Amino acid sequence: MHCFMGVPVPHLTPLWRESRLGFEAAALVRSPVWRGEGVPAGEGRPVMLIPGFLAGDRTLATMARWFRANGYWTRRAGIRANVGCSQESCRRIEERVEDLAERTGRRVTIVGQSRGGVLARVIAVRRPDLVEGIVTLGAPTVSMLAVNPLVLLQVGLVGALGTGRLPGFFSMECWRGACCEDFRVDVAAPFPEQARYIALYSRSDGIVDWRACLDPTADELVEVQASHCGMALNRSAYEQVARVLGDTSVALPRAA
Repeated sequence: MHCFMGVPVPHLTPLWRESRLGFEAAALVRSPVWRGEGVPAGEGRPVMLIPGFLAGDRTLATMARWFRANGYWTRRAGIRANVGCSQESCRRIEERVEDLAERTGRRVTIVGQSRGGVLARVIAVRRPDLVEGIVTLGAPTVSMLAVNPLVLLQVGLVGALGTGRLPGFFSMECWRGACCEDFRVDVAAPFPEQARYIALYSRSDGIVDWRACLDPTADELVEVQASHCGMALNRSAYEQVARVLGDTSVALPRAA
């Protein structure tokens, strides 16, 4: 986190570029990758989708539909709005990943957008036995609060509501206190060698400072031309996800 006197420093990202979302979606549905061209057959391989801050599972419904159309077994993270305590959110999602791995007999690929990518990284660090790899979409894993000032204001508002004991919201305690101490350690921990980590970022990101996505522990840092919210609807992002899926096919060992 970039701070001055203990206060996060806002990043003046080009927020106006988020208005391109509709154009990105239109370009996606006209593209060959949307029709499945060049996409490896899923054959029931498991994929977990984790949405970003303030977003819910429905924001990744288009990507989930694309995965299923190509034969993948998808599972939602069970999030209506991603505003919960990080430690508790990771615990709940980890249970879902474990269940998905047991059902399919394979390690799971996790696709996480924005804050969802940060959670995905922590889950992979904790459970490399369950995670085949992760693909992050504009995830600020290097500096979680390196975001546009308007978004930082929303983060502060959610933290204030959680501190006021409103259920389901993270609190100021999560940032510096004991409840998320393990989370803060794991988000900066070395990434496990047995899992693959691809980080997608965009210099056109209107919400997250793209430099906060350049995790040095990632196997690949891939630049795409996309808005922040549009990464879940962007042709180039889908092409990169399809490429990564071609290398993730290792099955879990069966119990004796």
